[in-house]
Amino acid sequence: MTSPLIQRARKQARPAAALAAVLTLSAATGWAVAGLAAPASPLPAIEQVKAALKLRLPKTPIDAIDCEDLDGLCEVTSKTTLFYVDRAARYLVIGRIYDMESRQDLTAAKLLALNPDLLAAGGARRTVSDEAQPARKSAPARVDLSGLPANGAVLWGPKDGPKAVVFSDFKCGYCRKLEKELEAIGARVEERPISIFGAESRRISEQVVCASHPDTALRLAYSDVALVNPGPCDTSGLDANEAFAKRHGFSGTPVVVRPSDGAVLEGFRPAAELRAFLTARPDKEK
Repeated sequence: MTSPLIQRARKQARPAAALAAVLTLSAATGWAVAGLAAPASPLPAIEQVKAALKLRLPKTPIDAIDCEDLDGLCEVTSKTTLFYVDRAARYLVIGRIYDMESRQDLTAAKLLALNPDLLAAGGARRTVSDEAQPARKSAPARVDLSGLPANGAVLWGPKDGPKAVVFSDFKCGYCRKLEKELEAIGARVEERPISIFGAESRRISEQVVCASHPDTALRLAYSDVALVNPGPCDTSGLDANEAFAKRHGFSGTPVVVRPSDGAVLEGFRPAAELRAFLTARPDKEK
């Protein structure tokens, strides 16, 4: 008969064994597993991961590590690729992270922000040399906004703030973050939705621009609040946004344009950089 002390010890050992088994399975199958408890460490999570990766992947450039947004996992950026590790950096996970509450492919959104060549639906990265690839039409340094119709834009922010035209997608995580940064600097934003992420993005864009209060609907859309279908309305402005983005090589979001001279800034930027860009005198950049 097993003693109570031994039974208690076996029960205490099970969670650790289960954690190791789940992480091993996730590494083998390519499925990332969230919600795992991190082991105790005297180092902050990012520093711990960075030190471990330096030892285990000495030839892999590590550009960024994020241990905040995914419970139990750290997202590691290496040039234009992503992978995930546990906080001890023992198990490496190559796969896709899906947020089942917001119904977003988080990996695809981040990869698209890192590398606009990627297709949002596939998220596949290049497997042959850049020299073998056809040249991608890159966004120009400046664009002419004058032909864009008013009904393709959602205006928000204080009218006396630094002005920005933003091409965005409501399913894009970096667009959501950019909205907060623009709000922090008190920008006056002319937001022009485009559908990088396909039919669902287009549906949300139509609900926003057709709403009785588009600026409020925009906030709700970025907060993943289901919008009421406002019924048929003129969505030709969204078509114009899509055509403009395609014509100028906007293959990812967000894209910020300074309306004073049409200068283009691709990708997410923090508040300080946005303020400097939007308030810069055009003749100083020539």
